[in-house]
Amino acid sequence: MVSFLLAILALFRSLWRGLKDPEFRALLFLVVLLLLAGTVFYHRAEGWSLLDSAFFSLITLTTVGYGDMVPTTPFSKIFTMVFLIAGISVLLGFLNKVGGMVVKRHHERHSHASGKGGEAT
Repeated sequence: MVSFLLAILALFRSLWRGLKDPEFRALLFLVVLLLLAGTVFYHRAEGWSLLDSAFFSLITLTTVGYGDMVPTTPFSKIFTMVFLIAGISVLLGFLNKVGGMVVKRHHERHSHASGKGGEAT
């Protein structure tokens, strides 16, 4: 349990440090924008609550798709297809960036702790 909490802490530290990186900020902005757009769309087009709309947008972009909620109109189905293609691309780019930052931080910490300082020996 402790190692899990330490991993979560490392993830949040990396996210916080990532805010200094313009590419990270742009990807984060796009992820938030996509989730907001999906939430507003499903709220208006399907008449779902904002919570249900946000939930559906998130589970759709993460490809979890429980199947308890589905778009009912042809326009909503078309939107969902475009939303999936664009959203998964952006979300994967964002997760790739976050993962790279976590690995880089882990590598830096271990190379400094071993006394190598990143130099080849």
